[in-house]
Amino acid sequence: AIAAEKPLQVMGTVNAYAAMMATKVGYKAIYLSGAGCANYSYGLPDLGLTSLEDVLIDARRITSVTDTPLLVDIDTGWGGAFNISRTVTEMIRAGVAAVHIEDQVAPKRCGHLPGSRPVVAMEEHVGKIEAAAAARRDPDFIIIARTDAAGGLGLDEAIRRGQAYRKAGADVVFVELKNSPTILDDLKRVTTETDAPCLVNIDGGGKLGELTVPEIEALGFRLAIFPGLARNAAGFAIKNALGTLKRDGNTAAVRDRMLTSKEYNEVLGLDGVEQWEKRFLLNRQ
Repeated sequence: AIAAEKPLQVMGTVNAYAAMMATKVGYKAIYLSGAGCANYSYGLPDLGLTSLEDVLIDARRITSVTDTPLLVDIDTGWGGAFNISRTVTEMIRAGVAAVHIEDQVAPKRCGHLPGSRPVVAMEEHVGKIEAAAAARRDPDFIIIARTDAAGGLGLDEAIRRGQAYRKAGADVVFVELKNSPTILDDLKRVTTETDAPCLVNIDGGGKLGELTVPEIEALGFRLAIFPGLARNAAGFAIKNALGTLKRDGNTAAVRDRMLTSKEYNEVLGLDGVEQWEKRFLLNRQ
C-alpha cells in the first residue's frame, strides 16, 4: 500500500463499521488510534488509561471484517522490553499490519491535548524499538517509531531521535509536531533530514489541518494518518441528530444528512448474508 499510494492516506477508524466504511470508500489502509479506542470504546480521554487487551479487542474486531491493512497505536508499548515483545506478538496474531510506538514517559498524553509530554531517554526508546524488531516474526509487519521530543527538547533533538530509532529497526519515523508558524518548514526538515520513510499526523486545525494530499506529498511524507476525521465527524453527527430530535420531536431537519437503512446495510454486506441464508438454509425448509 505504501508503494502504491503516495502519500498513503491512513484513515482513522474507531470500530469495525467505520473500518468497513473506509474500505468501501476506497482507502488502502486504516488506523486505530489510542484516542479512538479510549474515547469510543471506553468513554475515556487519551491519557494512557487503556490496556493492551483493551486495544487488541478493537483491533481484532476490525481485522475480522476487513483485509485492509490496519495500523494500531500502541502508545508506549505497555511496559519494558518483554512487554514490547508480547505486544508485537499479539498484534501480529490479531492480524494487525503495523504499529507505532512513542517515546513519551508513561502514562502518555495525546499529542493534541494541552500540556507538556515528557519523553524518556533516547537510549531507553532505542531499546524498545530493538525489542519490537526482534519480536517481529512476520517480515511484512511494519514498526513505526514516534517521537514527541520536539515540543520540549526542540526539532533538532526530535530528528536526532528519529534517526536513532531508524537504526534500531524502525521501518518508518513519525515526528509529532504541533501547529506553529514554522510548521511547514519544520515538516520539510523532518523528511529531508531523516533517512527513512516519514509519517505525518494530519489532525486538528491550523496550517497542518489545511494541508492537501498533494501538499503532503510535496513535503516528502510517505504516509499520512487522519485519526480524528471520522471520529470527530461521527461525534458531530450524533450530537446534531440527537439534539434535533430532542428539540423538534422528530428528525426531519437532519434526515438528508443521515444514511438510509439501505445505504447503512450495504456497508455491512447484508445482501450477501441473505443470499447465504437462501443458499444453505431456506431452500431446505
